[in-house]
Amino acid sequence: MIAIQVARIIANMSLFLDLTDDENLDPDTAVQMIEALGGGLQALDKPFLRELVDAFAVIAPEYRGEAQRLVRNLAHDFYLEEALAADDPAKLAELEAQRDAEED
Repeated sequence: MIAIQVARIIANMSLFLDLTDDENLDPDTAVQMIEALGGGLQALDKPFLRELVDAFAVIAPEYRGEAQRLVRNLAHDFYLEEALAADDPAKLAELEAQRDAEED
């Protein structure tokens, strides 16, 4: 269950960085922190990262409105499925095709 606890911490930090207005948080600082958070998440060992990715879907209903959508999309927004598929070229190609389809 530690993945659930860590997911909540990450979600709250991410929501703070995404939803705090520019008067209270410098936008450049927020972007730097989001990039650092994403890099740190992608570097986690794969078994724990898998648990964490799954945990975001579990905790998302604890939030409301825009925050719920953001939490539900954390794995997608931080490219965590791609990090999990780093050694699987076929899976990476599938994920890339899905992202391309989303952009259309």
